[in-house]
Amino acid sequence: MTAREVRSEIVQAVKREEESRGLNFKYCLCNVGQSFNRAPSDQVWRDCDVLALDSGGNYNGYIGDLCRMGVLGRPDSELEDLLAEVETIQQAARRPIRAGARGGDIYAEPDTLIGWSPHRQRLDFVAHGMGIVSHEAPWLTDRCSVPYPAYHADRPLEVGMVISIETTLLHPRRGFIKLEDTLAVTETGWEAYGDCARGWNIAGAEAMPSAHG
Repeated sequence: MTAREVRSEIVQAVKREEESRGLNFKYCLCNVGQSFNRAPSDQVWRDCDVLALDSGGNYNGYIGDLCRMGVLGRPDSELEDLLAEVETIQQAARRPIRAGARGGDIYAEPDTLIGWSPHRQRLDFVAHGMGIVSHEAPWLTDRCSVPYPAYHADRPLEVGMVISIETTLLHPRRGFIKLEDTLAVTETGWEAYGDCARGWNIAGAEAMPSAHG
């Protein structure tokens, strides 16, 4: 991936990869550099810029949703720390998930961590149900972008419920930094889908294998 490639080309590449795996491509939200604009465009991905890819593929009528981060070149220590904070919140959200647990408990530790963070004014955490549509039961909050009552916040989670958990940091200098995961509730905990590539995925010459190795 070089700096000449633009956002619209990256989104098309995601579409090809999802369809080659038997998925029905639904969307891909794409952020580059300092931009908070998530629509495909002709913006160029330049050296040291971050890239967020947030996409939901449809398999047999059911939607998944993941967001992963890339960088053109090596991430510096600030980027490593920012993504590590997002990842810490994501992992905290997983801990209470199991059949019988109160749905609203997913928010407890993430809300505490965000309250302690120096970036708290720019951090956001959301957990929502997934299935045939992207916001279905369990309805865990009334504060997300799709408005509905938090019907399941005080109800127990059930086996087979599928939940998206997502943490977003809108950093004024480094840009849009986010991780999103799709988890299914099990009797004893959860099962995560596509649970890989969670760190900085490096593109460009830094990602190329050595000619001597």
